[in-house]
Amino acid sequence: MQKELAIYLDKIRADYGCFQGTNTGDSVRDQIRDNMKKEFAQGLEVKEGKKFIKITKKNYGVHSFIVKEDFVSSKGVQFRKGDILKAAGYNMPAQNAARGNIFGNYIVRWTGALYMDSHGRLCN
Repeated sequence: MQKELAIYLDKIRADYGCFQGTNTGDSVRDQIRDNMKKEFAQGLEVKEGKKFIKITKKNYGVHSFIVKEDFVSSKGVQFRKGDILKAAGYNMPAQNAARGNIFGNYIVRWTGALYMDSHGRLCN
C-alpha cells in the first residue's frame, strides 16, 4: 500500500504543478510560482488512524482519506482497502461512496479525488 500511496501523493503534487502553470520568463513571478509548488509539495502529510489514512495539505485542510481495511459503513455501504474518500470534516471521511481506489482507477486533483463510475469514467 505504501507504493500506491506514494504514487497518489505524486499525482496530487503534479496536479498542483499543472494548476500553477509553467514559468513565464518573469524571474520574480517564476520564483513565486516555484516556491508555491515546493511549499505545497512539502506540505502534504500522511496521518494514519485506526480505519483511515488521512491526507492533509498544510494551510489547506484535509485532502482525502484512504481506507486501510475492508469494512461496511453504518449505512450499509461497502468499502475496500485503498478506497479514496472525500473529507466530510477534519477527522471524518464522507462515507457515501468511494471516489476511486489507489490500487485501481482514480482521478485526483490537488483539491481532492473525483468521482468515477464503475467503468473508470469521470462522473460529472
